[in-house]
Amino acid sequence: MKSVPVGVSARHIHLSQEDVETLFGAGYELTEFKPLSQPGQYAANETVAVIGPKASFNKVRILGPARSQTQLELSRTDAFAAGVNPPVRESGQIADTPGITLRGPAGEITIDQGVIVAARHIHFHTSDAERWQIKDKQLLRVRLGDERGAIFENVIARVSPSFALDMHIDTDEANAAGVKTGDTATILD
Repeated sequence: MKSVPVGVSARHIHLSQEDVETLFGAGYELTEFKPLSQPGQYAANETVAVIGPKASFNKVRILGPARSQTQLELSRTDAFAAGVNPPVRESGQIADTPGITLRGPAGEITIDQGVIVAARHIHFHTSDAERWQIKDKQLLRVRLGDERGAIFENVIARVSPSFALDMHIDTDEANAAGVKTGDTATILD
């Protein structure tokens, strides 16, 4: 059986260093609150306010370290509430996505693009992918949950020697299947 731990991602943001400094002050560096499942990644102590056309979210967690581009990941429910209509995308693919306003303790910016609904995916360490004969970018079918279980189609395999085995879904997907972080998913194909 191909069992994978599940990680549920609530709304969060990845910031460029330039945007970190605009929002928190010149020379500011993010500080680690807790490590995430992927090596070197962490939830930062810092948060920002996200201001959409219809609603705002305060205290949106920043994930570190800083990236080359700012990217806000929302569930479809969050996006509807905020008044934006982002596409489902893989992380980092932000071309032709909506923008939004961000507020930190030292400033406010409006990004022109970068709001996405993250495509569901599984991070595979190269050794796990080889063992299960899974290729990078392969689309998988995955079963999650028990009583409210669901089968998710089009789960993207992301393979790298720097990844740790973990399936990432958003809160809408987790709620639909009745799962939480730490539960186990089963790859069907």
